[in-house]
Amino acid sequence: MMQNRNVLLGIAALIVLAAGAWAFNFVLGEPEAASAPISSVPLELDLAPTEVPEPEATAVSTALSTAVPVQEPVEPTAAPAVGPIIFEINQAESEVRFTLDEMLRGEPKTVVGATDQVAGQIGVDLAVLSTAQVGVIQVNARTLATDNNFRNRAIRNVILETDAYEFITFTPTAISGLPDTAVPGDTLTFQITGDLTIRDITQTVVFDVTATAVSETQLAGTAVTTVQRADFNLVIPEVEGVADVAEAVLLEIDFVATAVE
Repeated sequence: MMQNRNVLLGIAALIVLAAGAWAFNFVLGEPEAASAPISSVPLELDLAPTEVPEPEATAVSTALSTAVPVQEPVEPTAAPAVGPIIFEINQAESEVRFTLDEMLRGEPKTVVGATDQVAGQIGVDLAVLSTAQVGVIQVNARTLATDNNFRNRAIRNVILETDAYEFITFTPTAISGLPDTAVPGDTLTFQITGDLTIRDITQTVVFDVTATAVSETQLAGTAVTTVQRADFNLVIPEVEGVADVAEAVLLEIDFVATAVE
């Protein structure tokens, strides 16, 4: 009887040790590093040609065409190139952040996680802002970091599962609130609606954007939105000392984008 009990206790101890090792690796194990420096998904500009109607023939124009000798056509002077310019987010001058509140050991704390591994392209013609386009924005979730390495591993291993889902993506579907035109030096406020994908869950969100046309070759600005953890099934693991983690998560992108050569 005693021997059987000892065997059972030994098996239980092994199970506890195995569970502890699994929990350590699952929550605190070293997550996968970024597979490569992030790069932009090329933006394919949607350039709808503008049709110029042919002039209608009239009796006067017909008479003039028969009465006036036809002159040799003059070779037109080449017009300067116009149209959207593609700008690319510069990682060295840009940052993505998330911010949420929690209670840590009974004290309120604001948690901020950030990375410069954000990429995307923007197509803009300041003279015709109705043609503005924003490409897919990607963030490498494996590089997000807070002020606590324990928290970082929990975020990557458990909350965002970055070994399986390396990138968070935002795919814009509409831009609203832009004026007709702008010139370098103007600061604009508008909204970008799109599909935000975190892990394998996609939800529609709206970013409020403030952007400045610093020059003809540089844009700078900030895009902000708030999402709810439950909408993306972002479950916080139970950790001693951590309680009352807020549902609302503030997402911010500070960006500088330069014209592609």
